[in-house]
Amino acid sequence: MEYVLTHPAGVLILPATGAPRCAVLVLSGSSGRIEVDRARLLAAHGAAAIGLRWFGGAGQPPGICEVALETFRPALDQLAGLSGRLALLGSSKGAEAALLLAVRDPRIAAIGAFSPTSVVWANVGSGMDGSAFPYRSSWTDAGVPVPFVPYDEAWQPSPGLPAYRGLYEQSLRTFADRAEEARIPVERIAGRVLLTAGGDDQVWPSDWFAEQIVARRSVHGLTTDLVHSVQAGHGVRLPGEPARPSDGIPMARGGTSGADAALGHRVWPVLLNLLGLDQLGDPAD
Repeated sequence: MEYVLTHPAGVLILPATGAPRCAVLVLSGSSGRIEVDRARLLAAHGAAAIGLRWFGGAGQPPGICEVALETFRPALDQLAGLSGRLALLGSSKGAEAALLLAVRDPRIAAIGAFSPTSVVWANVGSGMDGSAFPYRSSWTDAGVPVPFVPYDEAWQPSPGLPAYRGLYEQSLRTFADRAEEARIPVERIAGRVLLTAGGDDQVWPSDWFAEQIVARRSVHGLTTDLVHSVQAGHGVRLPGEPARPSDGIPMARGGTSGADAALGHRVWPVLLNLLGLDQLGDPAD
């Protein structure tokens, strides 16, 4: 069954039969899409899933600029009422949001962060005031901007479709003094954590970010699942998901469709186990 939510904007999808075995909030990245296909895939395997629009909608910032972390609370509260096992699945900027939420919400038992970052970044696009400059945090918590790393405006993209990986790498060097304060305190996440990363990610260095997350949690005696592919790029396509459109900000994403799908096949059984859905088999069967 499928229900359209009016506030916050999104889609709730329930399993066709039986009570949900987990409840998952599914967050896209800077494309701003509602992850309907991914939510349907999870629901087909026993989850209640909400694909949420968290910016660009009515009453929301047009860009990822000072997005209130409280934006996600109504959906999390609704999902918590459907299952005792609450989880997050986010990609890219959605993974950044998911990690921040998991730090703050002890109800979250599991988190999947695809192509994540280990630090909070400046805004991508404009805020409620319609302005993208000066740089501000991507997020606020209780009305207070979350510490962030700004972008180095001296960076210049190479000709052609821009690969922003270099921007993030250069900005971390330029603003190294701000990086520690902006680091996501992943050691405070009580639930299980699953990361994916592509070695050919041209959007940002998610492979390096994922290693930083694993290392920070390891220092605190916490384990982290990491599924990595040297050939994959910024995207991960799970088995049963259609090819993703090239929407959002035009940029080089790295990898190939085959490599991104291969990474998705590898992470799929790990994700099912993370969510407690692994007894239900593979969607390709």
